[in-house]
Amino acid sequence: MFGKRMTGNTESPPQPSKTSAPTATPPSASTAPKPLAPNPQATPKPRVSKEKIEQFNGLKMRLHRKLIDQLDLARMTGDDATLREQVKELVSNLADQENTLLNFNERQRLISEVLDETFGLGPLEVLLADPTLSDILVNGPKQVYVERRGRLELTEVEFRDNAHLMHIIDKIVSAVGRRCDETCPLVDARLADGSRVNAVIPPLAIDGPSMSIRRFGADPLTWDDYVKFKSVPPEIRDFLAACVSSRLNILVLGGTGSGKTTLLNNLSTFIPNGDRVVTIEDAAELQLRQPHVVRLETRPANIEGKGRITIRDLLINSLRMRPDRIVVGECRGAETLDMLQAMNTGHDGSLTTVHANSTRDAVTRVETMVMMAGFELPLRAIRQQFASAVNILVQAQRLTGGPRKVVTVTEVTGMEGDIITMQDIFAFEQLGIGPGGRAFGHFVATGIRPSFLDRLKSSGFELSQEMFTRRVIMTDEGE
Repeated sequence: MFGKRMTGNTESPPQPSKTSAPTATPPSASTAPKPLAPNPQATPKPRVSKEKIEQFNGLKMRLHRKLIDQLDLARMTGDDATLREQVKELVSNLADQENTLLNFNERQRLISEVLDETFGLGPLEVLLADPTLSDILVNGPKQVYVERRGRLELTEVEFRDNAHLMHIIDKIVSAVGRRCDETCPLVDARLADGSRVNAVIPPLAIDGPSMSIRRFGADPLTWDDYVKFKSVPPEIRDFLAACVSSRLNILVLGGTGSGKTTLLNNLSTFIPNGDRVVTIEDAAELQLRQPHVVRLETRPANIEGKGRITIRDLLINSLRMRPDRIVVGECRGAETLDMLQAMNTGHDGSLTTVHANSTRDAVTRVETMVMMAGFELPLRAIRQQFASAVNILVQAQRLTGGPRKVVTVTEVTGMEGDIITMQDIFAFEQLGIGPGGRAFGHFVATGIRPSFLDRLKSSGFELSQEMFTRRVIMTDEGE
């Protein structure tokens, strides 16, 4: 559930339908966005002939080419809205010159799609305008899926062909100074709203260019939303606020799509405004709200294979930038060793994420990634580094049916022999699957008091002992 928009996306409570299914119309005769998934109770849609679709697309391409030939943006003035209106008038005039019979709806749709091609991302614009979508998954030009409230749906959005999809990909990646071609067939980028983009093209993508967009919109998830959608109880929120403010080092873990980045972003809201924060990411998606933030982003190699700047390079350099806290979007390689060392050498209160399905898996994964640094460190030394660097593990998980929750908050207590010792402070216990296929359960306090309560108290956070008493603290009935 991490996100209204996912922004990380927390699943919103299902809304009852207030209207009957719309009567379908041919693609060339509708100005409204098409339904994203077929409704089995809707009136069967009349088939639109392939010839008619090709005629409409051909007309759109001709208008777009004529527009590019006649457009002189240098002579146009005003803000984006004014500029779009000026171009819309030009497109309307060009449409009038075409010897093609169009009804009002067809004409409006034609003008709108030409404007989307000119100012936006073409067929993706209708999806990007939908705040309920958390992921947009393009599997070639003729198959586009979306994730809404934790469930995948096939849409009716299509691109003309591979070349059209490649043009949209180029538009996205070039805007952030990257490229996607045969010498660099996979790339990470971001949209203007912070949404994360990954693109893979042939020869790596066999069935045509593929693109995945993780939404991080202008209306991000807040802690109030976590509580409202029962992703986090107020007790866990207050406990994490005290931990971050008291400069404990926190590792967020979870699987793909579990909401790690959204959770990391919200944990950062507890960082005091007086701290200097350096963020390091592959593709910048974190949106910290503090006034003193330095954002760093990796750089891929150029066409000659030179000039690559990795997360590890940026992390090492950040230590010379006098940071109070370091936030790494995700540790996935040799930089993990540098992150642990930074946590151990005066940069308390740092945050990062790692892909793992459990807290114990996270420890094993960190050990593996530290070994990738190229130093033959004994396993015990790596574990000692971890045990002394990381104070709290916070696990995010997407449960059956789509809800995303913080399922464990775990303290790292130290070492016993060669084993890292940990204890769960809060946990989510899944009790079953509801009638709608959605997991339900309750959050519990395990009854274990964290060993660093004195540290929290010295930072001004005197938490109630009742907070840690063994009990159910919130129930999610999975409705």
